[in-house]
Amino acid sequence: MKHYKTLTELHTGNGWDAPEHPLFSMIGCQVACPLGNREFTTDCYIIAFKKIKSGMFMYGRTKYDHDNGCLFFAKPRQIIEMKDLEFEEKGYMLMIHEDYLNGHELFKSINNYGFFDYDVTEALQLSPKEEQIILELHAKIQGEYFNNPDEYSREIILSHISSILKYAQRFYKRQFIDREQVIGKTASRFNDILKKYIDERGLEKNGLPSVTDIADQLFISPRYLSDVLKQETGKTALELIHIFLISEAKNLLRLGEKGVAEIAYHLGFENASYFTKLFKKQTGLRPLEFRKSQLN
Repeated sequence: MKHYKTLTELHTGNGWDAPEHPLFSMIGCQVACPLGNREFTTDCYIIAFKKIKSGMFMYGRTKYDHDNGCLFFAKPRQIIEMKDLEFEEKGYMLMIHEDYLNGHELFKSINNYGFFDYDVTEALQLSPKEEQIILELHAKIQGEYFNNPDEYSREIILSHISSILKYAQRFYKRQFIDREQVIGKTASRFNDILKKYIDERGLEKNGLPSVTDIADQLFISPRYLSDVLKQETGKTALELIHIFLISEAKNLLRLGEKGVAEIAYHLGFENASYFTKLFKKQTGLRPLEFRKSQLN
């Protein structure tokens, strides 16, 4: 697999003209994919808009959801694979080397955008109005990139990229709501998996369930799962796992048949002290204090 450390290597390896800037470039995607059939990684962030007619696009070993016009986001050193791609119309790719962000607020804030961590089982499907907003921002970046860049160009380009990311975050929230109406509440399906896990003694056999394992069963990435759950419930996946386990713990404490250490083991905790700490954080009481309050 080819790894491109620099944009110059990436451009040269694909037969493109040299980039206008060594750390930032723009590629236009015509009807035929300029990358051909290949698999590669880069040291760049990639933001791309495409309407894919046919072919396969893989990112992080996951087939992209690309039936409509969409934005996809790739982070450095993730595997990207393209095969026999044809596009409905022209698209674009922005290649942003990590070093291009040095000294700018995006250097840190870009890590706050969860969609760079989607595997990606969910691309951002744009409505016509949303598509127009993104294309207008792209046109502004294009103007700075090709027309006599000066000392202000980098700041202006990064400000427009920042706007794209902020709009993408807003549009993803809209997509979460739209898809919730189609596939049902993710939180309900999430809790069903947790209940089945406990009923089948998964806690005793394998310990606490992981967000990754539950996400795999829902066929979405862990970060996407947490973002959807946050939208639906105000809680992350891990927080909901803890709430579910504490609810089970309350039931066991009320029954009074098991000690605190036994309950902790039953629920998959490695030690009773961590269980006690989490229980108090969720309820304000230690397990034995809770049991006593129920008896009273």
